Amino acid sequence: MTDTAAQVIRNLSSQVGGSADTGVRISSQSDDTDSLLLSIVEGPQSEDKVVETDGAHIFLDPKAADLLDDKSLDADVDEGGGVTFTITEQIPRQA
Repeated sequence: MTDTAAQVIRNLSSQVGGSADTGVRISSQSDDTDSLLLSIVEGPQSEDKVVETDGAHIFLDPKAADLLDDKSLDADVDEGGGVTFTITEQIPRQA
């Protein structure tokens, strides 16, 4: 996840008054499409893969984890405070 996405997730988590384990859960839809559902939750489900960056938590169900394995999550906040998350190809970090 990008630094911007981590900041947005930390802000969203604090707005819902959750615990230190509150984060964003990305889960697959029950149909056979590659559609994903994003929600704020108080912690991971037992089968979730947990990704943590600078205190921001993302919980991925097994199908979402497979779909997003080589991807990066970014976020943008518009002037009205609306948040848009974007999934992009992962850019290798420079050493």
